[in-house]
Amino acid sequence: MEAEAAFDVEDSRSNDELQELWPVGEIDPKRGRFPCCIVWTPLPVVSWLAPYIGHVGICQEDGSVLDFAGSNFVSMDNFAYGSVARYLQLDRKKCCFPANLGAHVCESTYKHTEVGTATSWDSTLQLGTRHFQHKYYNLFTCNCYSFVANCLNRLAHGGSAEWNVLNVAALVWLHGEWVDKMSVVRSFAPFVTVTCIGIFMAGWSFLIGLSAFCLLLIGWFVFAVYCTKGLVC
Repeated sequence: MEAEAAFDVEDSRSNDELQELWPVGEIDPKRGRFPCCIVWTPLPVVSWLAPYIGHVGICQEDGSVLDFAGSNFVSMDNFAYGSVARYLQLDRKKCCFPANLGAHVCESTYKHTEVGTATSWDSTLQLGTRHFQHKYYNLFTCNCYSFVANCLNRLAHGGSAEWNVLNVAALVWLHGEWVDKMSVVRSFAPFVTVTCIGIFMAGWSFLIGLSAFCLLLIGWFVFAVYCTKGLVC
């Protein structure tokens, strides 16, 4: 009994040690450093029609950006499509870094183990990177949001291993912060310009067509994520 009690104390102590995290640096947009953040920037053409769609990445503890930028390619510290416009810093204390099955602090123990775990933020992101270095990029089935969702599942951020392209997008838009005022301008100015030109040239039918396009796009991802299994990465 004493041996078991000693083991429980030691195991509990080791679990606490796993949650002790080194402090990260400050967010520095001028240097492009966003430690432990999800970052977002508008996409050419696509964001002109649907400004809620953009390119996302996830950052290491030193602030360097990792993003799924093309087939079999995860870019490091070279964010595709321009500088960061919007960011959301995540709390590492809300993640799970287990050394073994018994060391999980999240509610999705078995799901988390199935997805893949690691003992630190950076090592978790490296696992996600290696996984997506063997993936083909497809805007509709395997994109940059898929990569970030995969990393969040490996981190079990918020105790969940059910992250997907839709709730990642919602997380960034509902809780993210703009880098500066110019980031807002370059994110929405093309959309406003295209909309004004479209209305001028085609009338209100342009707005109807644009609305239909946006609804079809959202509808596709809702269907692909929640009504099918394995269609979207």
